[in-house]
Amino acid sequence: MITIDDIEAAAARIAGQVRRTPTLAADCLKEPLPVAADVILKLELLQATGSFKARGATNRLLATDPSVLAKGIVAASGGNHGLATARAGFLAGVPTTIYLPDNATPAKIEKLEAWGATTHIVGSAWHEANAAALDHVARTGAAYFHPFADPFVVAGQGTVALEILEDIPDVDVVLVAVGGGGLISGVGRAIKSRRPATRVIGVEAAGCPLLLRALEAGSNIGLDQVTTSVATMACAKTEDAIFETVRDTADGFVLVSDEEMLRAARWLWFEMGLAADLSGAAAIAALREGRVALADGETVCAIVCGAGPDALAAGEP
Repeated sequence: MITIDDIEAAAARIAGQVRRTPTLAADCLKEPLPVAADVILKLELLQATGSFKARGATNRLLATDPSVLAKGIVAASGGNHGLATARAGFLAGVPTTIYLPDNATPAKIEKLEAWGATTHIVGSAWHEANAAALDHVARTGAAYFHPFADPFVVAGQGTVALEILEDIPDVDVVLVAVGGGGLISGVGRAIKSRRPATRVIGVEAAGCPLLLRALEAGSNIGLDQVTTSVATMACAKTEDAIFETVRDTADGFVLVSDEEMLRAARWLWFEMGLAADLSGAAAIAALREGRVALADGETVCAIVCGAGPDALAAGEP
């Protein structure tokens, strides 16, 4: 689907248009993570619009003919890709329309509208919202920004890994939250091209084990049912090119529940002062629950991929 050259070209294209996010050691903790590895966080929740998605959407924007952009931009999203696409529309000065499933969080819908996007709630899962987005494109000719199947989007997401390797050149394991698979495809391609020994582990919602089940089956099967409440990690089927890239570059997948992600988000807020959404806390949930096999002294990078007020939600999981 993409090569390391595509990722390096994306890094050059989006330089100055998105943030180079920092890394931060998970240390000085009241409740240490139950691992003997050194854990370093990649803070993509500090990215423009609050997630890594700004990288891919900006790369797609800068690679799109202005005559196509003039007809507007359309996307379907659980929230984070929508925000990144809305920002792209803002930068281009064109109208943006985002279709979302009904489990998208009110906070993200509010932010979308603050970026000037028109929002529509359609269906209960991403693929239903996406069908409406594609109908919109067919009617209007607007530019369509796919959240994970577009090579320019995936290449943009892969720039996260280039920064990780610059900051943590001896990284042994990279943990990546997974929805449709765009981030892990870009990160996996970059890591395996630059440091093949590093393990790339995907973290999926237990209520949406999309790529885990596809890899177990040996083909890009979809899920009959998606039960996670985390809209940014809810996708019933990925694209063949994503499946093939993940099959070639990922070293394994683990599952975490919605409740475990909520507890991890609260841990990040209490221990690190980081307001992560549930997908952003997925990698930490996998570490807290002991789902990832690690050797003593390994260096692990957990991508905190998205921001949100989920840790401040009332009640206990």
